[in-house]
Amino acid sequence: MPGRLLAIGDIHGCRVALEKLLELIAPTPEDIVVTLGDYVDRGPDSRGVIDVLVQLGKQTRLVSLLGNHEEMMLSVIRHGEPHHSWLRHGGVETLDSYGFDGNLDFLSDDHEAFFDSLGDYFEHGNFFFTHAAYDPDEPLDQQTPDMLRWYSLTEGLPAPHLNGKTAIVGHTANRDGEVLDVGHLLCIDTYCYGGGWLTAVDVETRQYWQVSEDGRVR
Repeated sequence: MPGRLLAIGDIHGCRVALEKLLELIAPTPEDIVVTLGDYVDRGPDSRGVIDVLVQLGKQTRLVSLLGNHEEMMLSVIRHGEPHHSWLRHGGVETLDSYGFDGNLDFLSDDHEAFFDSLGDYFEHGNFFFTHAAYDPDEPLDQQTPDMLRWYSLTEGLPAPHLNGKTAIVGHTANRDGEVLDVGHLLCIDTYCYGGGWLTAVDVETRQYWQVSEDGRVR
């Protein structure tokens, strides 16, 4: 039997929700699990989330995308960019989870490898995945980082992409906890760190699973 094509929305340090969600969806080695970015910041256990994802990558076909929060973090700890914006948008919680002692070289080798593996987009079958959004008139390999990682759907929903495939995205938090489904686009960021839910979806069947940060199943 072919595996499922699964996507998980913005985790933001919600390790408990992620672990419970993985129990529910029970990924197999035949499945493809696409995580849409924003693993770190805001929630209580960014380090624990990366630990879980590193293990998940040994158990299933994991494809992890780069979110704007990973971009902010890596620009500070690897490239010496100013830290103020990152800390203001959840970086303090990430540093706390890693037991930050003033040394920016705090990532373990397996965490470094995980962040090195993050991609900008992923295509499979009739679907494509980005962290935030896309320009409908540009091929995926010509999209700008701002569009892929920073564009908010509150600025307007993009039209269907020229490739005709369905987009699966996160980034724009649906604070009512509901998935945004407009046919050609699904947004599955359902605001877990802020009291909503962490969402997974089987994109072929539109089966959803949702878990809160304290482990409650919806």
